[in-house]
Amino acid sequence: MMGDVEVIRVRELQGPFGPAREIVPDCPGEVWSDNKEWMAPEFWEPDSDSFVATVQTWVLRSEGMTVLVDTGVGNGRQRPGAPPFDNLKTDFLSRLDRAGVRPEEVDVVVNTHIHADHVGWNTVDQDGEWVPAFPNAGYLIPAADYAHFGPDGPGSGPERREIERLVFADSIEPVHRSGQAVLWEGTHRIDANLTLESAHGHTPGSAVLRLASGSDRAVFIGDLLHSPVQILEPSCNSCFDEDAGCAAASRRSVLERAADERELVVPAHFGGAGAVEVRRDGSKFAITRWAAYA
Repeated sequence: MMGDVEVIRVRELQGPFGPAREIVPDCPGEVWSDNKEWMAPEFWEPDSDSFVATVQTWVLRSEGMTVLVDTGVGNGRQRPGAPPFDNLKTDFLSRLDRAGVRPEEVDVVVNTHIHADHVGWNTVDQDGEWVPAFPNAGYLIPAADYAHFGPDGPGSGPERREIERLVFADSIEPVHRSGQAVLWEGTHRIDANLTLESAHGHTPGSAVLRLASGSDRAVFIGDLLHSPVQILEPSCNSCFDEDAGCAAASRRSVLERAADERELVVPAHFGGAGAVEVRRDGSKFAITRWAAYA
């Protein structure tokens, strides 16, 4: 519980997803090695130099609503060039059910940005057609990402990888076609406890979700952080950041506020406790403690 908001984590995948030095290519090698004791095995496999991550959905119960933050990869998707996501088959919906979340009871779906591992369970295959997985939910999608990755945007040109075109076609366009997509920009208040804010750089519309209830504070930051080494070296971007300068600026801004206001930082892909408190350490940041999360 954070104030009056219940927070539940539902995992879809966990494991190594590629070479660590390729995922965060600018991070000096000694940052990894000097922190090996606590980085392994939740975030890094030193022997293989593998980046370890979790694909997960955060479920928030707030003011009588059920809110999902990001929806993972999804089953049965063609994801060329991304073997861990290609034609996946998991029991994710059963895991949601075990957490007490039934598709028809979801009120809001938040996509922090449009990437394959954040929007996949937006839809399910019904008789060969992709339809919204949560029939009564509004899907909050950053307008800038919709414009960028949509059929008329710069992200849809011939240089764009096939995976992005497929993601938009099977996971975004169906919810827009159904009338359930809410395209927002700047800030968007969900209720008295939850507010979306733009934090672009990772993608043109990438966003964070702030939780403020009672004295508790948290910020769900999507992919502003892929690895804890980016807390220690906030100028280091991941290989997935589309605008490196903006991504680094957004990362620093969010970490500064989290340190100053004691917000719990909740990245999309951290395993282990899944969330962390940070403090300022000169021009950088340090980890104060990991969340006490069961």
